[in-house]
Amino acid sequence: MTSRRRAGASDEVAFDQVEVRRSTRRRSTVSAYREDGRTVVLIPARMSRADERYWVETMLARLQAQEARGRPSDAELMTRARELSNRYLGGAAVPTSVRWADNQVNRWGSCTPIDATIRLSTRLQGMPRYVVDYVLLHELAHLLVPDHSAAFWKLLEPYPRTERARGYLDGVSSAAGLDLSESSDAPEA
Repeated sequence: MTSRRRAGASDEVAFDQVEVRRSTRRRSTVSAYREDGRTVVLIPARMSRADERYWVETMLARLQAQEARGRPSDAELMTRARELSNRYLGGAAVPTSVRWADNQVNRWGSCTPIDATIRLSTRLQGMPRYVVDYVLLHELAHLLVPDHSAAFWKLLEPYPRTERARGYLDGVSSAAGLDLSESSDAPEA
């Protein structure tokens, strides 16, 4: 069960557009992300209001620090795509463009093999680099194999953080109540 409440002017610590989501399934971890102009902080249901205030402050500071380091520009995404293609795909995946997209509401990323374009959801901004790299590599692999067949998943095997990144994205999706899971023909863990 998840409960939601907004932190705002009536709280001792006022933040613009902060939504706290409590979950009985969450035991000890706290996470936060930006979504639709607000910050969502995910905490265990058992936490006190004082703990909640502490973690909201802490997670806001962490997100701000991540954002201060800067999100990669579209040009930097293209450079990173080339690096990942060279390192993990032997340089075989060559996108014509890689850019952030605000309209990726049901996906973390997308690829159009016909014109070799890749778009990454702006929801990935602020997530760990290995997660963004995984989504980018996933889309690069689609330039070579457009489906989620065994041949596709074989291309991702060399990336050492595939399962960790997929777990991270599944956790974010689940906590946010999103249905952003990958294809059902993903390999068994």
